[in-house]
Amino acid sequence: MLGFRGHFSTKSRRYSTTLGVLRTARADWRRAQAAAVLPEREPETTYVLAHWAFAGTGLSAAEAWLSASLEPAPGTEGEPTWTPVATS
Repeated sequence: MLGFRGHFSTKSRRYSTTLGVLRTARADWRRAQAAAVLPEREPETTYVLAHWAFAGTGLSAAEAWLSASLEPAPGTEGEPTWTPVATS
């Protein structure tokens, strides 16, 4: 790799650092970052809806049309609605 023949993880232990040492250093750094005191934030606001209004029941005209157009034809439940073309 990069002219040094071989995979990067097959390097000599005496030549350079090992992957275990790198992994440990990275884990230590992550722990230190997590332990750092973050600046205090304002508490989150929770909004409470205290007024309800009745909007109606059922589907609108457009929703009823869409629902009816997506229903399968009677007698074809789960079956494809197209006819395959025979090839010779």
